[in-house]
Amino acid sequence: MSETIASRLAALGLELPDAAAPAANYVPFTIVGTTLYVSGQLPMQNGAVAVTGRLESESDIAKGQEAARLCAINILAQARAALGGDLEGIGRLAKIQGFVSSAPEFDKQHLVINGASDLLVDVLGERGVHARAAVGMASLPFNASVEIDAIFAIGGE
Repeated sequence: MSETIASRLAALGLELPDAAAPAANYVPFTIVGTTLYVSGQLPMQNGAVAVTGRLESESDIAKGQEAARLCAINILAQARAALGGDLEGIGRLAKIQGFVSSAPEFDKQHLVINGASDLLVDVLGERGVHARAAVGMASLPFNASVEIDAIFAIGGE
């Protein structure tokens, strides 16, 4: 019997939170045909932004990776809500876009977003291998260090 997404989450000791409500005039996800678009997710934990501030040096990479990991967990929570509670409806993760609040001289955004990419592959297996972008931003909502959105194919690829 093949592993399920739920069994991978359990093996990693992860429990998805309830999907967060949007903070402005947008929806947290939308489905068009067989494509699920998940709006940008912040590093929320227990109802608050858990990782804040601009990343400025190599010593901030681990902080940023933790923020990206939390964003990925919240992406999965939104996907679960969109798919009626069953992540097995994911055909594959097509792409993530990672936005990193960073100083102009910080050029390690790609390493920061690895925090999300690694978690998503660990949870989704082969379905989690994805295209992506990782870019630096002057600031993000609520002073979050990272924001990530996602595009999934649902059902068969």
